[in-house]
Amino acid sequence: MQADRGAADGDTHARVGSGRATRRAIRTIAFVEGFKGVVVLLVATGLLSLVHKDLNEVAMRWVEHSHLNPASKYPQIFVDAMSHLQEPRLLWLAAGAAAYSTVRLIEAYGLFRERAWAEWLAALSGGLYIPVEIVEIVRKPTGLTFTVLVVNVVVVAVMVWALVARQRK
Repeated sequence: MQADRGAADGDTHARVGSGRATRRAIRTIAFVEGFKGVVVLLVATGLLSLVHKDLNEVAMRWVEHSHLNPASKYPQIFVDAMSHLQEPRLLWLAAGAAAYSTVRLIEAYGLFRERAWAEWLAALSGGLYIPVEIVEIVRKPTGLTFTVLVVNVVVVAVMVWALVARQRK
């Protein structure tokens, strides 16, 4: 009887430890999602600050500030792209960035507060990127594309694990 109780206590302790590890992983994911949301919100703000400006001049100043040769290949591509960016497109990019940021920040809040809807959102949104990342690895395998895929699979696995554990309760 005593041996059975010890095994049961060990199982309970293992489950509690596993729950803490899952909670810590979810909080880490919440922090990362929140960070992504803030960064993209800053990008959206930066895009909006470019409205009603001479984008060619702005691009040239960025290239010069970076001590790059404006006549070389990549800085010239950047300057050309900026000069062809029209204001309506800039506004759409800013709106899309703001929407993405809002979703990420709401997701981060929900994950930090241990809400099931946020776990579903994280699992589904992360799962949507996996096929795209696999295609990217097939097209051009790099360490970065492989790392992004692995991290995304881990995030989805943690969310599925948390949802399954929540369902068992």
